[in-house]
Amino acid sequence: MDLKKYIRSIQDYPKKGILFRDITTLIKNPAAFNYAIDKIIELSKKVEFNKVSAIESRGFIFASTVSYLTNKPLILLRKKNKLPAERHSVDFQLEYGDATIEVHKDSIDKGDKVLVIDDLIATGGTAEAAGKLIEISEGEVAGFIFIINLFDLPGNDLLKKKSYFTESLMEFPGH
Repeated sequence: MDLKKYIRSIQDYPKKGILFRDITTLIKNPAAFNYAIDKIIELSKKVEFNKVSAIESRGFIFASTVSYLTNKPLILLRKKNKLPAERHSVDFQLEYGDATIEVHKDSIDKGDKVLVIDDLIATGGTAEAAGKLIEISEGEVAGFIFIINLFDLPGNDLLKKKSYFTESLMEFPGH
């Protein structure tokens, strides 16, 4: 199945100059969504992991299903001030502003191998922050799986330079 057919591209969103790759058209199609999940499960077999993590918010859609199918705990990496208990925080920069992601301090134990799932890798700021959160929590980053890699933006290369395992279901240009 060619999953690219199920991705909608929106020019100048969320700000002028950004070509937004919208996965809502993929998730509303059961066959495409199921195929994407099957591919993520297949890719996840390349790494050893005992927890699945998801980057807010679109990562939740895919990672929760992977967590269910692999029978592994789901760890939520959330935007600032969305988690009620004690948490670790990492600040980072996006293409269009500053952001913070957080994880509950009791979500990741020392030595946990955590697989990170998100919808898209662009500049890599969010993914790099996710890796830092896992490491601050004394866990290990098992790897990253993305639905889309924007291949002409530096995110995937940034993760590879840190020796992280990264895979994507498809690639698009970022501009």
